[in-house]
Amino acid sequence: MNAVPRIAPQTPPDRPDPLSSTFSASYAGVVAFITVATEGSFARAADRLGVGRSAVSRSVQKLETQLGARLFSRTTRSTTLTAEGELFYENCRPGVERIMQALEEMRDLRDGPPRGQLRISATHGFGRKVIAPLMSEFHMRYPGIGIELLLDERTPDLAVDRVDVAFREGRLDDSQVIAKQLIPMQMLVCASPDYVRRHGLPATVEELEAHACINRRMPNGRLRGWDFKVDGHARSVTPQADIVLNDDDLMLHALLSGQGLAQLPAFEVRDELRKGTLVTCLAQFAPDDRGHYLCYLSRRQLPKRIRAFIDFITTEVRALDLDCATTDPRLHADVAPAEHAPVGNVHRGNGAVARA
Repeated sequence: MNAVPRIAPQTPPDRPDPLSSTFSASYAGVVAFITVATEGSFARAADRLGVGRSAVSRSVQKLETQLGARLFSRTTRSTTLTAEGELFYENCRPGVERIMQALEEMRDLRDGPPRGQLRISATHGFGRKVIAPLMSEFHMRYPGIGIELLLDERTPDLAVDRVDVAFREGRLDDSQVIAKQLIPMQMLVCASPDYVRRHGLPATVEELEAHACINRRMPNGRLRGWDFKVDGHARSVTPQADIVLNDDDLMLHALLSGQGLAQLPAFEVRDELRKGTLVTCLAQFAPDDRGHYLCYLSRRQLPKRIRAFIDFITTEVRALDLDCATTDPRLHADVAPAEHAPVGNVHRGNGAVARA
């Protein structure tokens, strides 16, 4: 038999991979691209990177050539991502951020005490009453750390908004963040002694309907529900409101002037309860499944400045005894009758409390 000649397999011709063969140029382009996408302009990206605008533009152009895709739509007034740019941004941003975080952590370990900028987010009430008063002490301990405190009622996206630490309230179900409960969040129904003398206080959740109520309009346009725990079950009601406001401090002012009942977090009313200018009711129905949380993106490779802030704020906030209203019986009022008429005679008109 004639032997079948063996044909040596042909080696496919080498195809140069432009991304692997020029990694350093590619990485510089990716860093420039991420910075432009984050800052929204080539000029701001150049300032952040500490290079000239033309250098940033060249790096991005080289990257676009390597990828064979246009990443930005540029006009004289704006710089926006193309569809390809958005896809590339979402795919490469996590990796670049981890590299930058690792480099920053190494610099922190090498250079000594914590330093750099922190971007903090909190709601208006918690930020003003709890976080802001602690900032001077934090700055004295860590003079190398700068703080940017942003007050906003909306829930921030820690990655998109570049927030290092956020303070959230209520119930959390976001599995994308690390959430550490600082303290329980106590929600208290309060009134002024003057209101109590005139109208009494509700003994049950159902009796709220007979009272003038002050409520909060949330950023999503809805009225804030009042949370309770009745017979072991969570219950949320939205009582008819005589006065609707979009700020807890304004609600507190309306409470102190005797305009009705309101449900507010304990930290908002703690001082007034201790002074006796407010009293609470329905304490037996207070919810126990809410908290004040400190949130951040990852436990791994936390820069020293973030770790220092987390440790400091956890110790200081827990020392403030912000849930004292649930443990100090002096802060609770017994249900008191009105001086002249039963609670059921309270009626509403033109946003004011009146007697029938």
